[in-house]
Formats: sequence, structure tokens, C-alpha cells
Amino acid sequence: MRRLSRRKALSLVKELDAFPKVADSYIETSASGGTVSIIAFSAIAVLAILEFFVYRDTWMKYDYEVDKDFSSKLRINVDVTVAMKCQHVGADILDLAETMITSNGLQYEPVIFELSPQQRLWQRTLRLLQSRLREEHAVQEVLYKTLLKGAPTALPPREDAPNEPLNGCRIHGHAYVNKVAGNLHITVGKPIHHPQGHAHIAAFVSHEAYNFSHRIDHLSFGEEVPGIINPLDGTEKITYNNNQMYQYFITVVPTKLNTHLISADTHQFSVTERERVINHAAGSHGVSGIFVKYDTSSLMVTVSEQHMALGRFLVRLCGIVGGIFSTTGMLHSLVGFCFDIVCCRFRLGAYRPRQVSPVDSVLDINTPIDGSV
Repeated sequence: MRRLSRRKALSLVKELDAFPKVADSYIETSASGGTVSIIAFSAIAVLAILEFFVYRDTWMKYDYEVDKDFSSKLRINVDVTVAMKCQHVGADILDLAETMITSNGLQYEPVIFELSPQQRLWQRTLRLLQSRLREEHAVQEVLYKTLLKGAPTALPPREDAPNEPLNGCRIHGHAYVNKVAGNLHITVGKPIHHPQGHAHIAAFVSHEAYNFSHRIDHLSFGEEVPGIINPLDGTEKITYNNNQMYQYFITVVPTKLNTHLISADTHQFSVTERERVINHAAGSHGVSGIFVKYDTSSLMVTVSEQHMALGRFLVRLCGIVGGIFSTTGMLHSLVGFCFDIVCCRFRLGAYRPRQVSPVDSVLDINTPIDGSV
């Protein structure tokens, strides 16, 4: 009885089969169907491989929100070389609250201002990359995801021993400032602080020694992250006037970077440049030097690396397989239908009239209808 009930249950399940199988004796194969099948399998294989590469790839997502952190300090990373001796120049930072940030974190290193051939090649490469970043922002996403090892804008050391006089001063290091607008300036004389503000002792520097030709190897805000190339990295300005003023107006945007390689709080910025000659007689007033005026944005950008989910990849893969099978099947049927119509209209192929030979006609006449002799 149990076996009988099992057989009945199995037969009932078989009757509910929504995918009945066609017997092999009813399957008809053709050369056109085989050709379409090969094309379909090839297309499925190619698209499946491309879809796998898309699944392995990642993309950067940008989210924007209001920056609510105003109590933390902002780190400024500086690496600037000026074509003057270190005893003639000084750097300091003054914010909007008239708070002078001492330059204890900045170091003065006597160097040769002219670059060696290897360093010049490095600078040209960096400038080329900067131009590509201005044209296509997707290059920065590649840098985000790869995260170049080490500081990408670090000037390589000279390959030969310096035989020339040290006519330049490299000012490098970092300082922590308040998250308000401020001014980083490099000008003649060492900075001093007094109750009325601040000043630079420039009385002992000859006016002929003024030369604010400079090179910005690196200037960034926040945590230093390898792979981020800032807008001013690799900038070089050459002047032959002793009274030249360079101004950089910067808007700093807090940025959180979250990738599968690193998670960091850094800052991006945009910059506008201006330069002019100080000539009091012509009405162009000011102080010769390099002035970096920065201000922080109230918006914060979160850059996160996104990846396609496995379920979505499988669904897209099934869609590729099913779509190609359905499409090729319909196209094959449509082409076959049109081909049959054309052959029937012009009596071609299987629709061509049969030519009956005289022997076959005689046999047909002499053969009785009932088949009896």
C-alpha cells in the first residue's frame, strides 16, 4: 500500500510538471539552428567574461553633508622652495582671529634652487598628471583606488653631490591651525610676535636679494594620503623682478576617504592664482612675497569605494544568458519564417515543383487505386 501511495504521489507530481520534456524523436536539427547556437554561445561567453570584469571593478561614490566639526584643528602640510637664502626669508600663519601660529613645525633647509635632470623629469611628469586631472576627474578616482606607494609628489633627491652654492631655501613641515580663514605667507625677514600683531624683520636684508621665484613641491591640508595629488603640487613660478607678489586663494573642503585600502580624514581644495609687481608709484601697494590665503568650506565630502553585490552579479548573468537565448530564438524563427515566405512566393527550395519522369507517370497510371493487381 505504501509503495502504491508513493507511486500515486510521484505520478501526481509528474502531472504538475510545468516544463515538459520533448522526446528526442520529435527534435529536428538544422545547419541554420546550429550556426545560431554557436553565435549565441559565443556571445554568452564574451558578455559573461565582460560582466565578470565589471563585477570585479569598483567605483567611487560622493556624498555631501554639512561639516559639524569646528572644534578640531586643521593640519597644513608645506613643502616650498624659494630662490633666497634661508636667513633672508621667514614663514608664518595668521588666521582670521588674529591668532599667529608659530612656525615651530616648519623647517628651513638650504638647497640648490635649480633642479637636476632627474628632478626636472619628475616635475614634468607631475605637471602632465596635473593637466590630465584638470581635464578628466576620473584619473583621481584611479589614484584613490590604487593609492600610490609613498608620497607621489615627493621630490626625489639629487643624484649628484651639490657643487653649486646653496642659493635656495626649502621650507617644509606641518602646522596645526584653527578651522577658520587664515593666511600662510612667506616673505622677507624672520617673523616676530608682539602684542599689536606680528612683523617680519626685513631691515637687514638688501633689496637686491629679493627673489620670490618659488616651487611648490607639496601643499595639502589634513592627513597626508598617498594617491592624492593636490592642485598646487609641482607648481613653479620664476620672476626677474625683486618686488613680485604671488597670491593663492584656496577653498578647503573636508573629505572623508573610505576605500578597501585606507580610511582617512583629509581635505581637498580649489585654488585661484594671482601675481603682480609691487610698485607704490603706480598704485600697486603691498608686500613682496608668497601669500596662501585659505578658507574652509561648510560642506563635507565623503568618498567611498563601492562594489557590485554578488546577488546583483548573478541576476545580471542570468539576464544575459536568458536574454541571448530568447533573442536568438526569436530572430532565428523570424528569419526562417521570412525565408519560407520568399521561397513559397518564388517557388524555391522545398517549394519548387517536382518534375515527374515518363516512367513514374506510366507506373502511376498502371497502378490500381486500391493497390490490387
